[in-house]
Amino acid sequence: MELGTWNLERPLPEIRVARREWVRYDFRMTILFTDPIFLKHDTGSYHPERIERLHSITARLEQAGLVARCRSGTVSPISEDEIGRVHSPAVLERAQLAVAEGGGYLDADTVVCPDSLNAAKCAAGAACNAVDAVLADDDRNAFCLIRPPGHHATRNRSMGFCIFSTIALAAQHALDRHQLSRILIVDWDVHHGNGTQDVFYAEPRVQFLSVHRYGQGFYPGSGAASETGTGPGLGHTANVPLSFGIKRAEYLDSFTSALEKCADKIRPELVLISAGFDAHRLDPIGSLGLESDDFEPLTQRVLEVANVHAKGRVVSCLEGGYNLKALAESAQIHLETFLSATP
Repeated sequence: MELGTWNLERPLPEIRVARREWVRYDFRMTILFTDPIFLKHDTGSYHPERIERLHSITARLEQAGLVARCRSGTVSPISEDEIGRVHSPAVLERAQLAVAEGGGYLDADTVVCPDSLNAAKCAAGAACNAVDAVLADDDRNAFCLIRPPGHHATRNRSMGFCIFSTIALAAQHALDRHQLSRILIVDWDVHHGNGTQDVFYAEPRVQFLSVHRYGQGFYPGSGAASETGTGPGLGHTANVPLSFGIKRAEYLDSFTSALEKCADKIRPELVLISAGFDAHRLDPIGSLGLESDDFEPLTQRVLEVANVHAKGRVVSCLEGGYNLKALAESAQIHLETFLSATP
């Protein structure tokens, strides 16, 4: 029938169109923070926390095609005012003096060179930028490939390879800038996160969990189960000290049980990970007998907690790990698990 002959007073015929189901694709990605500045923190070729750590990780991630699957984050240095919210002025002043003199030691283990202060500011800045990103709901998780590490630096002292307490600065940023009131920090580095604990020992808005090797003088010597916080922060520190030789299944059970208790207590709005990989059995400094594959269930347990309480928001920051092959393998598995959690 020609259109010109159609009787406009008659109802139009029903035209059936095949129904289309529209699928909303979620393009959120894991965001990866790293920068060449972290390679300028030169501790010397024989220091365990050396430049090659990042080289080994990034080479493996590139080879596995994981870097291309991530969104790249922008790294900017943290301000000195923000550093002062966590550390005493003496911590920054000592670092500034050592750098101005061309480098040196902040303690027996913590080496700095002329670029170390900027690297440490950028490490903390990357962690804060990652917090901004996941809280903006652009991305649900982020991995910060940064150095120097941070979890041993206390309010008043740089120590244990750490200049500033990176994870603590990121948590404080979330408290101050984003007005969060419930943050969970999970530290599975083989060493106790004494610096993080020191910063938040009296803080009820932060639940700190550290699962670590303990006993027989193992560094740093703190982290007993009896250390649970003080004042308003009493009960908001949970330490799980483990003995050398623990079976892998026992480690995972201890970790899972403690994590679930901490999550139920704080019901976090954000989860931060101090991701040390030196509990690996091949690590020359730490070792709690873990294999690279064990970092998949550890990561998955944290993601599950974040999905229940924190809309999946997790920021992970590299801490220890000193066998280059084991470190790279473990970091790859950690990032793959992150990527599997984002559509």
